[in-house]
Amino acid sequence: MKILALDSSGLVASAAVVEDDITIAEYTINHKKTHSQTLLPMLDELRRMTELDLHTLDAIAVAAGPGSFTGLRIGSATAKGLGLALDIPIIPVPTVDALAFNLYGSGGLVCPIMDARRNQVYTGLYAFHKGAGQDARYDMCTMEKQCAVDIAWLAGRINELDRETVFLGDGVSVYRDQLAELLRVRYSFAPACCNRQRAACVAALGAVLYEKGIAGTAAEHVPDYLRLSQAERERAEKGDQGIDR
Repeated sequence: MKILALDSSGLVASAAVVEDDITIAEYTINHKKTHSQTLLPMLDELRRMTELDLHTLDAIAVAAGPGSFTGLRIGSATAKGLGLALDIPIIPVPTVDALAFNLYGSGGLVCPIMDARRNQVYTGLYAFHKGAGQDARYDMCTMEKQCAVDIAWLAGRINELDRETVFLGDGVSVYRDQLAELLRVRYSFAPACCNRQRAACVAALGAVLYEKGIAGTAAEHVPDYLRLSQAERERAEKGDQGIDR
């Protein structure tokens, strides 16, 4: 199965082509420019360098949220356009789950944290358990499904589970000091090679989800923002004030 994967959910823009268990190509950049400037040129470069015939793709996996509202819209629109043109399904991959998949096979808890502003993070808690048999693959078990929560709540939940934890994601640099104050368990931070979004991980997890029947048409696909945008919150607040008057 050949999957094109996209992730523009955060500061990183990443695109990859994965066929079965082989990453054919991956292009990841984390430098200033907006996703509207980078994503399509990255895709074109992948196509050119690998001599990819887009019609040989079986599906498109996309980081479906949560994350940057603008980034998610750009990734979603790109995936939908390609999916409609090629008439292939879209696999919506939860952003935080895909981040956790960077640390496939990890022995402790895996905790991705993305800065969601307002002292909140997009996060989840995951553990990997190996199936039966010598060559069995690991299953990713969700201890806490992806959510938007206060960093203090997250630290408290990790303390309750009382397991060594590894953190990754752009929220690490923002909340590192607070985690040091709040945590009562052993913890560490993933290194630079695997601490940000990677489209190859979106593709790998996307293949697992596809086997479970989690895919849809391009026309049906919508991002999962997980919470209201700032504009929507402000509009709701103004509406409440109008009712009071």
